[in-house]
Amino acid sequence: MVDNLYALIMAGGGGTRLWPMSRQAHPKQMLKLVGDRSMFQLAVDRLVPLLPHARILVVTAGEQVEGLAAQVPELPRENFIVEPLGRGTASCIGLAALHLHRRDPGAVMAVLTADHYIRRTDRFREVLRAAHQVAEEGYLVTLGIEPTHPATGYGYIRRGAGLGQAGDFDYYAVEAFVEKPDAERALAFLAAETYAWNSGMFIWRTQVILDAIAGLMPDLDATLTALGAALDAGEYASALAERWPALKKETIDYGIMERAERVAVIPVDLGWSDVGAWDAVMALRDADDAGNALSGDVIALDTENSMIMAEGQRLVTAIGVRDLVVVDTPDALLISRRNQTQRVRDVVQRLREAGRDILL
Repeated sequence: MVDNLYALIMAGGGGTRLWPMSRQAHPKQMLKLVGDRSMFQLAVDRLVPLLPHARILVVTAGEQVEGLAAQVPELPRENFIVEPLGRGTASCIGLAALHLHRRDPGAVMAVLTADHYIRRTDRFREVLRAAHQVAEEGYLVTLGIEPTHPATGYGYIRRGAGLGQAGDFDYYAVEAFVEKPDAERALAFLAAETYAWNSGMFIWRTQVILDAIAGLMPDLDATLTALGAALDAGEYASALAERWPALKKETIDYGIMERAERVAVIPVDLGWSDVGAWDAVMALRDADDAGNALSGDVIALDTENSMIMAEGQRLVTAIGVRDLVVVDTPDALLISRRNQTQRVRDVVQRLREAGRDILL
């Protein structure tokens, strides 16, 4: 174990692209999408050989604390940091860094997510150890996933000059963060071999990220400074409720990483997926000889390359279909072509606009 390494698991998202299973009260990170453990439980499981539960922090929404705590009761309740409402990853990370730095001013903080899947868990722990070494040199470190195909659904990181080696990992200066490309550019990125997928996982000393926020995000820095004073005065809850809604939403990528100095990337193959839509879930599930991933009470005849999840109380049958995703829950049914599952978020938006909150 590394004495001053801590993990922050961001677990407050709604996972709208995995509707109708993912809901506000029981979102993506609480679901058992791969195997018999929830995404949140898997996120903790892969850390525990490296870190004790006492050094795993979770930032989430208030209404999700009880559900997450029930799934991993070993986590100390004081390790749950509540964000009153989402204000982007920069604010979320800044708030957690504030709390962690007060606990341990020498802390190195690994920023992770509750809703990604990592197959190579041993390699994941190895790269966190390496990233810890690089972070101790004062770098803001990000993990870049070595691309396996020309994906258009991920942002990319272009690496520059080599900076050194930590363990058996090379690390490089970051030249640029690149938005999600079209298919032609994605092919070019794959061929160039200097691009990695942006995983959204970061490692840094708490002092370094707080200094970066002070230099690049003055509004967030002012809020964090005020919250620190409120903690000292015993007025934290009221100060958080008053100041947090006024913050502008901003990602850590745009707010800090794209503009900061001493940013390093470690390319790594982790068997990683952001499980961003139902087709990604299907890719992680075992398929039968016809290419189908079936769960629950399902009968599929002459059906190929489809995922059918019967999560309600009824039998689901399929005859003669191809390339479909079917997710049946007690109050909603999703039927989509596999190549259209990213549009589930549009269904959620329609429901929101119609005021059908009971289905969200």
